[in-house]
This record gives sequence, C-alpha cells and structure tokens, in this order.
Amino acid sequence: MNPTPHATPASAAGAAAAAAAPRFDLYTMIHKAWRIFLADTLQRVGRLDVDDDAEREQVCAQVQALMQQMRQHLQHENEFLHAAIEARRPGGARRTGEDHLHHVDAIRNLDDEALALRQARPGHRAALALRLYRQLALFVADNLTHMQVEEIDNHALLWALYDDAELRTLHDQILAAIGPDEMAQTVRWLALALSPQELALLFTGLREGAPPAAFEALYDVALVQLDDDRRAKLARALGLPPVPGLVAV
Repeated sequence: MNPTPHATPASAAGAAAAAAAPRFDLYTMIHKAWRIFLADTLQRVGRLDVDDDAEREQVCAQVQALMQQMRQHLQHENEFLHAAIEARRPGGARRTGEDHLHHVDAIRNLDDEALALRQARPGHRAALALRLYRQLALFVADNLTHMQVEEIDNHALLWALYDDAELRTLHDQILAAIGPDEMAQTVRWLALALSPQELALLFTGLREGAPPAAFEALYDVALVQLDDDRRAKLARALGLPPVPGLVAV
C-alpha cells in the first residue's frame, strides 16, 4: 500500500472563519465519530493476539467495517459537499477531492490486507498483522490531517457560498442518502464520540426528522454505547425516562 499524501495544514483564513460566530456545522460531529472509529480500530489491530482465531476474525471484521464506512463517507462528501462547493466556486474542492482519490486506493488496500490476515496461516499472521497496523496508522494520520482541512477550509467556503438554511437542506439530503445499516453504524460511533450537548442536539434532530420507529431504533443503538451517567443526560435532554419503561419526571 502506498501511503496517502498528507493534506496541507488548514489556512489561517479558514481558521479565522471557523472561529467567528457559529454557523451550521456540517463536518464536526460526523468527523468526531470517524476519529474515534479510526483510533479504536488502530489500537485493536495493534494489540491483536494473532493466534486467537475469534479475536483475529473480530478485529479484521472491524477493519473492513471501517473501510466500508470510510468509502461511504467519501461518496457522501463527494456527491453533496464537494459538489456544492464546486457549483459556486469551481476548483474550490480540488485539494480535498484529490485527497479522496488517494483515500479510495488506501481503503481498497487496507480491505485486502485485513482479508489476507483473516485467512492467513499461523506462520504468516504476525508479519501480516504488523503490516496492517503500520499501513492503518498511516491512513489514520492522513485522515486526521485531512478532516482538519475540511473542517476549517471547506467549512469556510461553504459558509461563504451558502446560508444556513441552504446548508441545512444539504445536510438533510445527505441524511436521506444514508441507508439504515450505515446509519446504525454511524450512530454507534457518534454515541461514543460526542459531548452530551452534541448528542442531545443530534437526537433532537433525529426525533424531528425521522419516523418514530427509526428514531427509537437509533436511540436504542446509542443507549447501548453509553454509560449510566451519559445515558441519563441524554434521556433528560430529550424528556425521556433514563431506563426504558419508566416514566420521565
């Protein structure tokens, strides 16, 4: 696997725009989810007991699930966010668009590496696991830099080109393009990554925009990931009982 080139640091102008009065934010919460997913997967590969078949299967499956999420995330950003920038500022998304092309190759290679480790004979497993770990570490490092650029520079462009009502419409279009399985996986990592205030904001929006059954299913996904304190904070923010079946007070 060839390491992906690092994105250049976010610009000072973009950083100044990000520090200005709050605008509708399309990147930060979802990127928090991907950062924790990336970090969790990297540390699981690093500590893997390659001779434990069940653990090796589970860890390789997580690597491949991460790659699938990254692939879908790139597609959503390309189809909606990059397209929106390019529609009003041709060439404005070129830098992060080029990063995405390299990420597609890296995702494919990491998928192959995880599959090879999954199927490897005992004598080859340790070397394959170390190779996967090092390549995944490069992918994580590159994506951390890339997401910083998107959150600063791409946000600055979107805020300059679109008002918040248009950005909310764009956000709704992205949500509509996400299937149930992808959404459940995403909510799992959002629940682990977000602050209580962000989690309450997320589920307030889901309750307003999703069918009740879909909201309840995603809420259940989140509850499984939360400790008692964070579960109680989310329930209180939504006016729901901290334990299903109880009456909220």
